[in-house]
Amino acid sequence: MSIKQGTKRYKWASFSLFLAGFVTFSTLYTTQPLMPIFAKQFHVSAPVASITLSISTGLLAIVMLIAASMSDVFGKKKLMVISMFLTSFLGLLTSLSPNFIVLVLLRALLGIFIAGVPSIAMGYVSEEFDSKAIGKVMGLYICGTSMGGMAGRILTSILTDLFNWRIALAIIGILTLLFSFLFWKCLPAPRYQKKREVFNRASAWQSYKVHFSNKKLMLLILLPFLLMGSFVTLYNYIGFLLVEPPYSLSQTLTGFIFLVYLCGSFSSVYMGKKAGLNGRRATLKKSITIMAAGSVLTLLPSLVIKVIGIAIFTFGFFGSHSIASAWVGDEAKVNKVQASSLYLLFYYLGSSLLGSFGGYFWVHFHWIGIVAFICSLLSIGYTLVFLTQKQKKSVSSYCKTTL
Repeated sequence: MSIKQGTKRYKWASFSLFLAGFVTFSTLYTTQPLMPIFAKQFHVSAPVASITLSISTGLLAIVMLIAASMSDVFGKKKLMVISMFLTSFLGLLTSLSPNFIVLVLLRALLGIFIAGVPSIAMGYVSEEFDSKAIGKVMGLYICGTSMGGMAGRILTSILTDLFNWRIALAIIGILTLLFSFLFWKCLPAPRYQKKREVFNRASAWQSYKVHFSNKKLMLLILLPFLLMGSFVTLYNYIGFLLVEPPYSLSQTLTGFIFLVYLCGSFSSVYMGKKAGLNGRRATLKKSITIMAAGSVLTLLPSLVIKVIGIAIFTFGFFGSHSIASAWVGDEAKVNKVQASSLYLLFYYLGSSLLGSFGGYFWVHFHWIGIVAFICSLLSIGYTLVFLTQKQKKSVSSYCKTTL
């Protein structure tokens, strides 16, 4: 029997998935507020400092494709538990990095092992929960990612001002180890997973290939490359802007900018409900428009208006991500874990490639270049959503490709 709202299993599973999102993103994004410090301490440029994040998200994107198929062999819960413990331990080791090269290498390893959570978590939700609960649970998982991303960034900033960045990363590593233990104990074991005895590369490829014939699904899978690329670009370089005159904010005050992630925690659930009432396509278009409006507001010189603009931008992003990710899970009629993996492949490739490439616009055009780059990406994303209404592929023809 699938997990239904109001049951004890629903409460424990929802709590566990929130923890999964929290641990993953609090560890993944700890280096983002530290980029100006890395640039100064290790004598590297802003785009090079951003590699500490882009190397993790880039490898995460690639390894997820393998992790999703491996979960069919080893089990979703087991692989997620191993991933969370290793991710937390590597986050702890990062605090001991003697130089920038070692720091990047450890962050690369972290990207590899963190891959066991995101795509599998989405697949777990799609397979184990009642269809009526999927949208809300996906929203809660994404709420955990936004809360984790916010907490990791803010705690890192505060602890860095109080001590130094090494102690900050060590403390966060210990906390995430404790949360990983809670996840292990609380998440219900999967009941609907069809396990395979061995990992078969040909079978794994076929699991992905079947989705390529669904044009509407592929448009949705390409969308996060642009959305996440826009999001990470803004957050990668806002710290460089705010530590400069005329703002000259401290590390702690810069870190508090990430409190706007609370808007994301709210919008992921709120916009998910709105999509159920008003339709996913229309709500997704509104969310992308909200992102663009928020980014333009950050061009105004007032610090207060900049923060409001970032909050609006963040609200729009998490609403878009919540809708698009749930839509992919519903649109994929078979091999849902693999569909989620493809979605997240482009999600993290956008973070890695566009997040670092955005540094070019910062170096050469300063903040107006960043906003122009973001708006260009969002315009393309809006077009992709518009094109989904022209794709009316039937369920029957889609399923035939699996035979």
